[in-house]
Amino acid sequence: MSKREADLLVSVQNVLLNEPVARTARALSHFGEHDLGWLATAGVGVGVDKRNRRKWLAMAAGTFVAHAASVVLKRIVRRKRPTDPRIVIGVSTPSTLSFPSSHSTSTAAAMVHLADISGSKLPYVGIPVMMLSRMVLGVHYPTDTLIGSLIGAGVAKAAIGLEKETR
Repeated sequence: MSKREADLLVSVQNVLLNEPVARTARALSHFGEHDLGWLATAGVGVGVDKRNRRKWLAMAAGTFVAHAASVVLKRIVRRKRPTDPRIVIGVSTPSTLSFPSSHSTSTAAAMVHLADISGSKLPYVGIPVMMLSRMVLGVHYPTDTLIGSLIGAGVAKAAIGLEKETR
């Protein structure tokens, strides 16, 4: 990969990589693995928030489709995860493919849905948090997380639009 992206990733780790941050990043990694944390969140929402049940179902569909799209793109693009010896790898991954970040994709989709459900912009803070966590762990380049987040947000906007059209 480009030296510039590897240098940026090393800079992120130099600033943010310490045990409390790495521990939090690993927890986010486990929560976001295969979209399972966001699907579980949507499932709880469906069960407890009857008034917004359709929105929670849209969230489940949106994060699932976003995650699936990222997996398909990974197999097409086949960009390898960071291998620069200066980069510390802080978590195991299910594949060696990096682009786009599936965690960033499904998290961005989830945050856009949660903003829609709650009527608050506060969930958007979760997008850069997940993006940074993937870089702190050394498993994604910055563009992996950025493009993944854009894909996830776009899929969520489409799912929200479909949910509103079918009311």
